[in-house]
Amino acid sequence: MTTLVPGTEVRAPRGGLTVAVLAFAGIVVALMQTLVIPLVPQLPTLLHATPSNTSWAITATLLAGAVATPVFGGLGDMYGKRLILVLCLGLLVTGSVVCALSNSLTPMIVGRALQGAAAGVIPLGISIMRDELPPEKLGSAIGLMSSSLGVGGALGLPSAALLAEHIGWHVLFWVSAVLGAVVAGLVLAIVPESPLRTGGRFDLLGAVGLTAGLVCLLLAISKGGDWGWTSGTVLGLFAAAAVILLLWGVWELRARRPLVDLRITARRRVLVTNLASITVGFSMFAMSLVLPQVLAMPAATGYGLGQSLLVIGLCMAPGGLVMMATSPLAARLSAARGPKVSLMTGSLVIAVGYFLGIALMGGVWQIVVFTCVISAGVGIAYAAMPALIMSAVPASETGAANGLNALMRSIGTSTSSAVISVVLANMVIRFGPAELPSLTGFRVAMIIGGGAALAAFLIAVFIPSGRDRGNLAPVEAGTATSAR
Repeated sequence: MTTLVPGTEVRAPRGGLTVAVLAFAGIVVALMQTLVIPLVPQLPTLLHATPSNTSWAITATLLAGAVATPVFGGLGDMYGKRLILVLCLGLLVTGSVVCALSNSLTPMIVGRALQGAAAGVIPLGISIMRDELPPEKLGSAIGLMSSSLGVGGALGLPSAALLAEHIGWHVLFWVSAVLGAVVAGLVLAIVPESPLRTGGRFDLLGAVGLTAGLVCLLLAISKGGDWGWTSGTVLGLFAAAAVILLLWGVWELRARRPLVDLRITARRRVLVTNLASITVGFSMFAMSLVLPQVLAMPAATGYGLGQSLLVIGLCMAPGGLVMMATSPLAARLSAARGPKVSLMTGSLVIAVGYFLGIALMGGVWQIVVFTCVISAGVGIAYAAMPALIMSAVPASETGAANGLNALMRSIGTSTSSAVISVVLANMVIRFGPAELPSLTGFRVAMIIGGGAALAAFLIAVFIPSGRDRGNLAPVEAGTATSAR
């Protein structure tokens, strides 16, 4: 039952400042996720470990983020979204400091896992916006918050490359720590805490079960290429994930206060949107795997462009800015035709971008052009998904529902990484002593990315229209009470 917390002042929010601070928080989290990318080739030397072991610095972030988003979303609904958002930022700061002080693999993995837990900031921020903003401002605010992931990533890659090359790799994590602390202070000073709380006892067993199931599932997906898809370890992880998640589902259906209300999740509007989110996440991440390699590939291959990491980052940056620029367009489209139409439109735009990219790989400017087209589609689609979710769930469930939707996108990106990596690893050419992905391999990967976007469009067709024009579901009648 949703309650109004005694003593919590219900006041008119400082809408513009609230949105700006929350979007800044999302950008900082996205910056954190890209900081380590320029270091990947150097990590074995920097951390005195093998390349297969140093890959855990990335895998740990993925796993922690996937687990944290639904768990922290549920905690936000129970104990206050701003409180849990600040907790996430505190984990980001702590993890950044641990990484900044590390010179070996183990503390780096621990620090990156703590940083990854901050991924819950974006769905929590969207949920806070629903609580605090008037309906006429909510659509554009959600679009801006959703686009912060692309903006942070686009700005983070060239910035991280520049800092790592000219100052030193430790400074990347000190910058992350400072930015996280600044954002936490701004959230405490400006963002109001919602008076709506569900209260109750935290579903610890549900959180443990979800964590175990997701770790098994995502670990199998992430490491399947390295360990072998038919190896006993990978098959065992998939089997364990299936069993654990099945038992977890049974528990959640019986729990008095479940971590994730599966009955709400099973509503057709929520379920189909989450399925579409997986395919959109898959499609979006394929671009991140293909384009940097094409740009970095030696020009002597005949199709590589031989660019430096800094230039690669600068080529990706316009896409993030396009995502931000399209968020108002997505809001207007959702207001006029509903977020379902926005999701379908965004998916089609992504597909067009990929199919353009099959032909436009001959120059840097061509890659920038179709990257911007894909990013525009991602911006429209990502703005629509939270609106669809929140139009189908009560206000008391927005944190958990948005966290679960973010998890679906994470599953999509993880699956994309596995599938595209297999394609590029098996479609190669011999270049001197090395094997490099072939042009055909890159084009097949682009076709797969475009196909996933078309799949998202087809799935979105089956989303019930529900409340027209993107109106958000109010708190269910009789659930809001004043605690005495």
